[in-house]
Amino acid sequence: MRKLLIVLIAAVVLTPVEGLGAEPPAKPEARPEVHKNDKVVLRESVVVKSKLVRLGDLFSNTGAKADITVAYAPAPGKRALFDARWLSRVARAYGLDWRPLGPQDQIMVERESQIITRAEIEDSIHAALISQGAERSMTVELSNRLLRLYVASGSLATVGVEDVAYEPRTGRFTAIVVAPARDPRATRTRVTDRLVKITEVPVLNRRMLRNEVITKGDIKWIKVRNDRLRRGAKAGLPIQIGAIQRPILVAKGSLVTIILKMPKMILTAQGKALDNGADGDTVRITNTQSKKVIEAEVTGMGRVAVLPTGFVAMN
Repeated sequence: MRKLLIVLIAAVVLTPVEGLGAEPPAKPEARPEVHKNDKVVLRESVVVKSKLVRLGDLFSNTGAKADITVAYAPAPGKRALFDARWLSRVARAYGLDWRPLGPQDQIMVERESQIITRAEIEDSIHAALISQGAERSMTVELSNRLLRLYVASGSLATVGVEDVAYEPRTGRFTAIVVAPARDPRATRTRVTDRLVKITEVPVLNRRMLRNEVITKGDIKWIKVRNDRLRRGAKAGLPIQIGAIQRPILVAKGSLVTIILKMPKMILTAQGKALDNGADGDTVRITNTQSKKVIEAEVTGMGRVAVLPTGFVAMN
């Protein structure tokens, strides 16, 4: 009996009691919470910023596997299509519960980038050609109207021009365009074209009807290639000398006032114009009383002046 009591006392003393110095059991490693309803879903489209494509870029609800790299991203300005077969292999390789429903399960991946426009490229080439002896009055107009350069997001959107060759006689040139500038890994594009002469010409800034008077407010100046100058008087097109004339102040067939200035005397008479005339033009006038034809200078709207030699005709 005494031995049994000693054994029971020892059992009580040696058993750890919670809260009295006993070490708590180690907690299991934290894992991302995954709900049963969170299915792995293929995304509709992807724009990536880096040069790598990760599992989380292609699929949603990938948990801790989202940062796993699975492919290289396309070059800036380019796109890449990942088809159903490739996506199925990737999902299977990384234990994702996803299966394609058919060939239509595919995704387009695009690289986020900055665009360098054709105008910026032309300006950079022009500056390089000037250093090669080209005239500042000439300009570069690339025949490839769709030319663009793309640089990765976060890079400097600068343009460099290398290996310039210029022929002054023909205006032809070749150059290598680099973006970003001074980057050994940058995209290099060969450009071949020519410099062209530019002329500033006046154009109408609105549509004008026949016999309208053109005022200063109707004109703007634009730069046009010499080989593209043509006739016309429509809005935005160069105005040719043959398409305009000075305002007509005396119209053919209209009645005019004939003025004769003499010392201490001014005589007037009525006449009919036989010609159109602008300010300062000499036109033929028929005196409506004497029926004689005289020559007179247009001085204003519906007015002409004659020299003293025209006194007889006026009377």
